[in-house]
Amino acid sequence: MDAATRRVRDGTRLNQLIVVRLAADALSDETRSRAADGVVAYSGVCTHTGCDVTDWNAPAQHFKCPCHESEYDPGDAARVVSGPAPWQLAALPLKVVDGLLAVRATFVGKVGFAQPGSPSGE
Repeated sequence: MDAATRRVRDGTRLNQLIVVRLAADALSDETRSRAADGVVAYSGVCTHTGCDVTDWNAPAQHFKCPCHESEYDPGDAARVVSGPAPWQLAALPLKVVDGLLAVRATFVGKVGFAQPGSPSGE
């Protein structure tokens, strides 16, 4: 929901999130500033071709896109650590309100994916 207008957003997949709780010592300073009790949230749309980021590489603690194997480090601002993705996942700053997770601000970074022919595309 948009806090200012109270308009409920549509079901666009660009609003899709991936959320994980990590140990405090696994968070970079940048990531810690957006986390709530170690919980971080990112766009669930791969920045390469827009596939859903649905996999978890448990030993490395990375999100993984099953389409072209891009991996993102959620403890370090979801930066790309392998694969063809051109940039990190957009981060959604969180807070805790009355014991519940809430969104603190709009996405930080570009939500979506590279498109052929665009400056960041292939």
